[in-house]
Amino acid sequence: MARPKEFDPHAALAVAVETFRRQGYEGTSVQDLVQALGINRSSMYAAYGSKHDLYLKALERYSAGEAAKAQEDLAGTGPALPALRAFLLSSVDAALTDPERAGCMVTHGVMERLPGDPEAATRLRGALGSMEEAFAAVLLRARANGELAPGTDVRSAARFLVTFTQGLRVMEKAADRGYLTEVVDQALTVVFGGG
Repeated sequence: MARPKEFDPHAALAVAVETFRRQGYEGTSVQDLVQALGINRSSMYAAYGSKHDLYLKALERYSAGEAAKAQEDLAGTGPALPALRAFLLSSVDAALTDPERAGCMVTHGVMERLPGDPEAATRLRGALGSMEEAFAAVLLRARANGELAPGTDVRSAARFLVTFTQGLRVMEKAADRGYLTEVVDQALTVVFGGG
């Protein structure tokens, strides 16, 4: 007789991330989570706590993955502008190849959970701060490489890019690649100057 498959909390958390990313916090019921995770309610509560606790854990996991991808994609010693453009367009391509255009869990969280959820707010601000740091690092490299004017306020430019990417992720639900590529190029013109 085959043994029952053991519950893997790490794999189940990945499923929860996708469920919340696709349906949002309010749009995801406990029953949705139970079905997606393939466990009963008591097992879910024992492993993760409440729906809100599971959401916070899922948000942390999603944010850590996004921060790691940004740091990896934007790291290096070569020209910064092409790396930054490729990173931004990779988000566009990922969105456009998703039939549901489910979008970004951080963007959805900011719109859905703030300002009324202090615990989510802390995690969401942390996620946005990690993106700001990744953008600041690539912009510092750009300035050192002579791609940015020497007096460029890198911190301000990084915050602009964080704000821009949040808007981009909303528009990825509505626009086509041509439109989105045009706005990426326009944002980079704003940051890097005329060129």
